[in-house]
Amino acid sequence: MLIAIGAIVAYIVVMSIASAPMFRSDAYRALIGNVKNGTDIHHHITPLDIDNVRVVDQDLAYLLGEKILGSEPALGSKTTLGDFNIQKVNGKLYWVAPLLHSGFFKWVNNREGTPGYVMVSATNERDVKLVEQVGGAKLAIKYQPGAFFFQDLKRYLYFNGYMATGLTDYTFEIDDQGKPYWVVTRYNKQVGISGNNATGVVIVDAQSGQITDYNMADTPAWVDRVEPQEFIEDQLNDWGEYVRGYWNFSGEGKLQITEEMTLVYGENNKSYWYTGLSSVGKEESAVGFVLVDTRTKEATYYNQSGATEYAAQQSAEGKVQEKGYRASLPVPYNINNIPTYVMTLKDDGGLVKMYAMVSLADYTIVGVGNTMQETLMAFKNVYNMADNRISPDQQTAKVQLKAVVARIQSDIKNGNSFYYFTLPGDKRIFIGSSQISNELPVTQAGDSISVSFDNDSEKVINVSAFKNLTLNKAK
Repeated sequence: MLIAIGAIVAYIVVMSIASAPMFRSDAYRALIGNVKNGTDIHHHITPLDIDNVRVVDQDLAYLLGEKILGSEPALGSKTTLGDFNIQKVNGKLYWVAPLLHSGFFKWVNNREGTPGYVMVSATNERDVKLVEQVGGAKLAIKYQPGAFFFQDLKRYLYFNGYMATGLTDYTFEIDDQGKPYWVVTRYNKQVGISGNNATGVVIVDAQSGQITDYNMADTPAWVDRVEPQEFIEDQLNDWGEYVRGYWNFSGEGKLQITEEMTLVYGENNKSYWYTGLSSVGKEESAVGFVLVDTRTKEATYYNQSGATEYAAQQSAEGKVQEKGYRASLPVPYNINNIPTYVMTLKDDGGLVKMYAMVSLADYTIVGVGNTMQETLMAFKNVYNMADNRISPDQQTAKVQLKAVVARIQSDIKNGNSFYYFTLPGDKRIFIGSSQISNELPVTQAGDSISVSFDNDSEKVINVSAFKNLTLNKAK
């Protein structure tokens, strides 16, 4: 027995040394795979759609979920909310959390399972659902973390063929029909006894307990996340840490992720882990950002210097510092080919009060508003006046137009004067501020004008340049 114990200890010691980054830095750096340089951001960051902006974060989803659970006293007394995870269900973004047993005696009285889950729309805080039936059949989430005996999810998998298999990231997801499952990542060790690397998923029917094992390529389309956030964070940090090998004590060329990773969706409806990258020792500014496909681990790096998520939050909060609001974790969007952080500004109670947009390239370019449309208008107004500070390859296609003003009216928002005008035969509404042109305040219906604006499909157009041709002719 002593010899056996000694052999085991010796094996562990030898493998720990053999797995150390000191000797295997190249292997650790290679775990993330080939990191491509990105050129077309459209595929990875979804274009901004005013009606479908992600304005509900995980904290707010939990508050809304607790509220609806509290409105059902009989249910709230015997169940508790699990973790909310964001996912796409039939093309729409939702935060979804299971109802879990609140204790041993609650489980004893309800061993058939908890009666459903909560869905909170990520784009509409008034869309909160308690789902207790799917297809006319009552739900019963029997297998779950924190259950007891063989209904405990980890124990259930352990005794059903996965005793010697690495499993992690037990995530609750629903398919497009609303049926609940647990999606568990299967992994192995790639660098000796270290270097966790995902190899597939194990999907457990939360009601029947049916287990289905999938390789990475065969995973059903409704599964949003296969690669665990923790794995990608570690692998990206290793990729940036060992850029010059282990013995790089000067820190030359070292990179690190900036903030907590965010799950985002591209125009191609694929999901990605997003994070900024900064040089080691210079955490306030990003040298670029990276997106990693949550299913294939394909990583794309955009060499785009600018603001970190934290710096963007600070900039947005500073814009309304007298109110004391706190910014949510920013979500990147593509606004006319401009990478932009979008976030909410919340009060001490966690409720959304305002919205903010901050340019990734320059965190001094900030727009805030009481509505998303107002925020976009303010952001574009500041952005259009800061063209000289924006990288030339980020300039958007502009449309120039000459016409006669049909109607014009002014309004004041957040201390700035905005002018709304229409053109004959054009259903769009054009908006410009007095900061864009001193000629806007003295423009009236019937004046000939020349305007320039972004070439997009918005119904409300923010002009980037304005000239009153009638006034100039009179001069």
